[in-house]
Amino acid sequence: MAGDKVIQGVMGFLVPEGPFIVAVDIETGEEAWRFHTISRPGEPGGNSWNGLPIERRSGGNVWHQGTYDPELNLVYYGPTATYDHEPLRDLSDQPGVTNDALFTNTTLALDADTGELVWYFQHLRNDQWNFDWGFERQIINLTRNGAPRKVLLTTGKMAITDALDAATGEYLFSIDAGIKNVVASIDPLTGVKTIRPEARPRAGSNYLTFPNHYGARSWAPTAYDPAHQRLYLPLTEGAQIVDDDGWQTRFPPGGRDGSLSRIQAVEIGQELEWRLTSAQRHPDHGRRPGLRGRSESHTARS
Repeated sequence: MAGDKVIQGVMGFLVPEGPFIVAVDIETGEEAWRFHTISRPGEPGGNSWNGLPIERRSGGNVWHQGTYDPELNLVYYGPTATYDHEPLRDLSDQPGVTNDALFTNTTLALDADTGELVWYFQHLRNDQWNFDWGFERQIINLTRNGAPRKVLLTTGKMAITDALDAATGEYLFSIDAGIKNVVASIDPLTGVKTIRPEARPRAGSNYLTFPNHYGARSWAPTAYDPAHQRLYLPLTEGAQIVDDDGWQTRFPPGGRDGSLSRIQAVEIGQELEWRLTSAQRHPDHGRRPGLRGRSESHTARS
């Protein structure tokens, strides 16, 4: 609920118009606004679907709760990945067209009163691996460069946590839990993730990607401790091969001792703290540094 409205994300597997986020009046049930999570031709992001007509664009489901900030009067949602991947695999030669597939794997900041898109940030473009960024968005307070800042955190299936400015969508930093091998690097200014060429799906591929499509981080929610500024992540390691036949799950190398799951503590803006594995091993204090930076945002409001 946000003010006098109930706001809900809606799935859209077989709906011609695709998924959407809708607000209804809490007293009357009358629809106040609707935001479509698959960008339309001629609208912002509409040229990011490889030239596909609207009826061939898929994904962008909203299957997790939103987050409301009453001070900013913004609601945050995270549409998930695409479902028909092959039409997006190879970039079209049409001028001005990309295959980013907005607003999949994107944090959307919407005006709670009007549904207007205030800003967005796409965490993973053209997702060919089902590495959704559809989970909760957490609002926390941090000190950045000596000044207080309201920060929006979200962690995707690759166990990468992205931090954004809650008001503007400016990219601040990322922390990588060290499970994925699809992303080669994260730009410290923009947050754009560079994909390893060998990890891209292709016919006859035998490249083992981490994690698998179930995700290193999945439905189990994260928790944040403001006193210690730590984020606690429930993680599971897995692997897959992605080719023309889809996602082929595999056992991760070195994981046959049964220790596939763990709870990992992340000190926000710093480094990984400790982890507790499913085999009840002692905490691993060998910290692995995260990736961090900042940039300008994608701002929809003029």
